[in-house]
This record gives sequence, C-alpha cells and structure tokens, in this order.
Amino acid sequence: MRGLIVREPFASWIVEGKKVWEIRKSRTRIRGRVLILTGGRAIGSVELTDVLGPFSPEELSRYEDRHLVDYGFLKKYSNGRKLYAWVLQNPEKFERPKPVDVPRGAQVWVRVR
Repeated sequence: MRGLIVREPFASWIVEGKKVWEIRKSRTRIRGRVLILTGGRAIGSVELTDVLGPFSPEELSRYEDRHLVDYGFLKKYSNGRKLYAWVLQNPEKFERPKPVDVPRGAQVWVRVR
C-alpha cells in the first residue's frame, strides 16, 4: 500500500473528512486507497479518486471550503507554478495511529507493508 505524507493539521483534516482536496504541484497517476502519514505514523486512509487542474492560486482560492488553505499560502506554495487538486473521498480515521517506517528523504509517497 502507498502512504501519502501530509503535514498537520492537514493530515487530520483529511482523515476527518473536512479536507477533500489535497493541493500539490504535480499530478499523480495513483488512484485508490492510500494511507495518510504524518510524523512517522499512519493516522488513517482515504481514497484518491481524481486529480483536477492545473489551477492558478486565484482559481483555487474559490474552493477554499474543499482544500482549507488560504490564498496567501497557495500563492507562496505555488511559487508562480500551476497547482493540482488531488480529490479525496471515503476517509477513515484510525482509532490508534500506526507507526510507519518513512525512509529518509521521502517527501510525498512511501510504500508501506
């Protein structure tokens, strides 16, 4: 299974179903259930169902209710590049977070057994 590395508080918002778009600088071909990893732990899982975009920060700011990121953050994060919305559905929050071995240097994806 794959694990998606996400910083807090965004990781918790994803597994709680509050954040349904994860904003990234690139597309992904990965689809299906993925673990949400933060701080070396799997805190839940979600289905990655689609990738939308590319969007400018201005365009994405209209959908703040889906990604929970303000315009200033989007503009700084994009650094002049277009952004993509990874569409997330059917979140599951684990009762107890599970430790995961995250290889040094991993920034987006981790293969988890």
